[in-house]
Amino acid sequence: MEMEARRVLWLAAVAWWAAAVARGDPQVPCYFIFGDSLVDNGNNNYIVSLARANYPPYGIDFAGGPSGRFTNGLTTVDVIAQLLGFDNFIPPFAATSGGQLLGGANFASAAAGIRAETGQQLGGRIPFAGQVQNYQTAVATLVSILGDQDTASDHLSRCIFSVGMGSNDYLNNYFMPAFYNTGSRFTPEQFADALIADYRRYLQVLYSYGARKVVLIGVGQVGCSPNELARYSADGATCVDRIDGAIQIFNRRLVGLVDEFNALPGAHFTFIDGYNIFADILANAASYGFTVTNAGCCGVGRNNGQVTCLPFQAPCANRDEHIFWDAFHPSEAANIIVGRRSYRAQSPNDVYPMDISTLASI
Repeated sequence: MEMEARRVLWLAAVAWWAAAVARGDPQVPCYFIFGDSLVDNGNNNYIVSLARANYPPYGIDFAGGPSGRFTNGLTTVDVIAQLLGFDNFIPPFAATSGGQLLGGANFASAAAGIRAETGQQLGGRIPFAGQVQNYQTAVATLVSILGDQDTASDHLSRCIFSVGMGSNDYLNNYFMPAFYNTGSRFTPEQFADALIADYRRYLQVLYSYGARKVVLIGVGQVGCSPNELARYSADGATCVDRIDGAIQIFNRRLVGLVDEFNALPGAHFTFIDGYNIFADILANAASYGFTVTNAGCCGVGRNNGQVTCLPFQAPCANRDEHIFWDAFHPSEAANIIVGRRSYRAQSPNDVYPMDISTLASI
């Protein structure tokens, strides 16, 4: 009976995957995503958390309406999935089961960080450790579907994995002294070292569970977000150097992790310099079609950044001219630029050592 049930599950998975392939082969068989609210597409809808975006006007420009994405339309990983040739966006793990996992899953969770305590003032979230545990659960399902570990390992070795963690460890931890004491316990260098030590440990688990093509996405210019400008910038436009300086220390260590993991058998790790890409967008905003660089399209107070976008609040009309959608998150227009440059580098400074299109072809 158990053998027959497994056979039915396997046949269903093969049928699902065959249908997906028939629609046109993506460049890789699957895409697994780890991260925070920049790429969460619905996992936090299923947990008790203040960090949720499954209400209007979030998703106002997304075909399915509010989905849990923290923007008006597409996220960067939506754009990357499209460029990789997937017909559908990678689904949230919370809504994924069985054969769907053959195509990947999005494990990202808003408010999550590398550190377990990060974002706890916002309630439920799935930290990096929990996301890795969910991936391990997914691998067990894939082994069951594909029949054995070797077949599953071969499948996973051809997939793209992207990890974008760290923003909340600064935004909702190190630079939030009302809730956390890390800012007084650690220098920026010590905090970056502590984050990288945890990051390394979780990447080692991913590698041991089959991840070979891994994209590490650097933390962007958090000190330029409307919320941080509203809190710390005297003129509401000058980015907060002490925040961005600390983030750059972390990003430099992340590049070191890429070199470290590329010494392992079969590993192809790469770094996307989200900080550099975003700095270029801010510096050359007009050439990208942006007219508003320091305020959210939807939000309350100074820079539309003191309180983030509220349920059913009327957003701005010129969303494509805003770099930021709300107090913290980029607009779809900005996400499209970052996604495209992650997939195919526009500048040698965008990536190290290769972009995602090159990684997919290996």
